[in-house]
Amino acid sequence: MKPNQPPVSTLPPWLALCALCLGGWATLRAENEYENAPIRYSDTPPHDAAQKLEKDQEAGKVKIPRGSAWTTLYGILKHWNIPQESQVMVFSKTSKQNDRISPATPRVIYFTDNAYVGYSVGGVFEVSTVDPVLGPIFYLCDPNVPENEPIRFQRDQSCLSCHGGPFSPEVPGVIVRSVFPGPEGHPIMSQGSTVVDTTTPFADRWGGWYVTGRHGSTLHRGNVTAKEEGEKVTMNFEAGANMKTLDKLFDTEPYPQKTSDIVALMVLEHQTSTQNILTKANHASLRAMYMQQSLQRELGEKVENEPTGTARRIIDHCAEDVVDALLFKDEAELPQGGIEGDAAFQEAFTKRAPQTKEGRSLKDFQLLNRLFKYRCSYMVYSITFKNLMPQLKQTVLAGLWKALDDKEAGGRYSYLGGSERKNIKHILAETLEDAPASWKQDLAAR
Repeated sequence: MKPNQPPVSTLPPWLALCALCLGGWATLRAENEYENAPIRYSDTPPHDAAQKLEKDQEAGKVKIPRGSAWTTLYGILKHWNIPQESQVMVFSKTSKQNDRISPATPRVIYFTDNAYVGYSVGGVFEVSTVDPVLGPIFYLCDPNVPENEPIRFQRDQSCLSCHGGPFSPEVPGVIVRSVFPGPEGHPIMSQGSTVVDTTTPFADRWGGWYVTGRHGSTLHRGNVTAKEEGEKVTMNFEAGANMKTLDKLFDTEPYPQKTSDIVALMVLEHQTSTQNILTKANHASLRAMYMQQSLQRELGEKVENEPTGTARRIIDHCAEDVVDALLFKDEAELPQGGIEGDAAFQEAFTKRAPQTKEGRSLKDFQLLNRLFKYRCSYMVYSITFKNLMPQLKQTVLAGLWKALDDKEAGGRYSYLGGSERKNIKHILAETLEDAPASWKQDLAAR
């Protein structure tokens, strides 16, 4: 049992559903590599934003405002620099609090590069903040505590039954799923679901989500429910297209923000899938070096810090996956004519973006045939990327620079034009905190 975690018999009502999932989590724990050395995900105390906030409250350094749940929620968002404008809404019952979620009462989600907060009206907050090595850590947070007590973050391992197993890539992951939601929001399981990433076709996105914004004649699954007719399922996709407001779909009065922005949704999908690739690459590389060094000790050989043999191959493969994700390889095209979302989200999202002296940023939007103007992910600034194990990070940085310099026709990244490559290289060299000195030297020599 984890420190500060009460036994099942004393769990408060808002954690009752967690107890139902513990059996599945125990099985999952036994099967997943991230529970073994050197990661030991569930047994390792995390160092993330939630833990820091709790400690800072206890020390009197931070006070989160109280009153309504929304007041407390927005206080947490402000402390973590999560813009309210990042709000997206999901009405499918794919959460810890399914009894509170329906097409009439969607769950709201807010996010920034390293933190995610969800809220079902009248319930508790579902929080995921990123540990530098472990990856996303999952918590439940009860807003209804006395003002003289700190807001607590209860680490909830049962979340791994979805976020650490069937829907994530063999690591604890943050995910966006597109389902076929029935009239009450229950996913129609016979139709399966899609874990959305940068490559997912536009038409397969947002089943079970609300979507505001313009996207022309290309349709998506959002804003509508599905109807089962025997073995077939029908959805009126046209009815959910190009919605500026959600007022006709449900009562938006309880929600201070009334939107579920199409651009915010696409950013969230890119970010979560890239986060998962970074986490998986880091875990696999750490494990490969751990196995190499353990074997060297067992054989009485010199313990090497540089990967060789199998470890080298694993790290090289992981680095290639990371570079692919960072450079938007196989990115799905936007609808003809592009998409149009809420300008308020775009302004909030780019507000703190690292910029070059010319004002270029990896967070600059394009929105005509692709999401971003410069196809290199801003997740290079994330906590996970910054803390990639050294041998992996070195390989990724070398591979990334080489990919941006590769001008061979038909090459792996041939979709990147010469001007775009040049701009990305300048942005990285100027804004990436630990960019190799050789990058600036390379640019200066050209």
